Amino acid sequence: MQNLTIAQTLTMSSLEIAELVKSRHDSVKRTIIRLVESGVITSPPMVEKPTAGRPTTVYIFEGEQGKRDSIIVVAQLCPEFTARLVDRWQELEKQLAIPADPVQMLNDPAAMRGILLTYTEKVIALESKVEEMAPDVKALQRIAKSDGGMCITNAAKELQVRPKNLFAFLRERGWIYRRVGGKNWMAYQSKIQSGHLEHKISIIPCDDGTD
Repeated sequence: MQNLTIAQTLTMSSLEIAELVKSRHDSVKRTIIRLVESGVITSPPMVEKPTAGRPTTVYIFEGEQGKRDSIIVVAQLCPEFTARLVDRWQELEKQLAIPADPVQMLNDPAAMRGILLTYTEKVIALESKVEEMAPDVKALQRIAKSDGGMCITNAAKELQVRPKNLFAFLRERGWIYRRVGGKNWMAYQSKIQSGHLEHKISIIPCDDGTD
């Protein structure tokens, strides 16, 4: 029978990284969170793994992006172990490059467990991501279904973020700006023309009776 190459994605968990660099898993996870928050690495998916005690949550690094990010994590934790991590990734790549005999794979319980575990982790990670995104999706649906326009401050409340963070987000992406010396935010003309933003003028009476 002709050998077949079984398509798989290389993965490495934060628990494996902790064992590799001889560090506490919670220290590894804190480093990952810090690097994600600072924008140095992308946020890896999370899965629950059974342990001798209660289940523990681990991060899963996969593919080329995961390889890059995991190397950065180890470089932050223990620079002297970076070479060891690179060697481990190379071992995984070599294993993946070897053509697999499907009959032999079916007769090898350890190989089957490895394949099933990999795909199970992917399913759990996707389900976790969907569950994590559910509140944001509901908030966006409320905004989309709302009658008329919604001011940025109210939109921030619906999204459960601080208004100043949403203003900063829109400014960085070229949606709004402030004139030199001005205090009010203005929408870029392109966003007004596309219907994404609009300006509304409110008349507020002053104490002296003028508008």
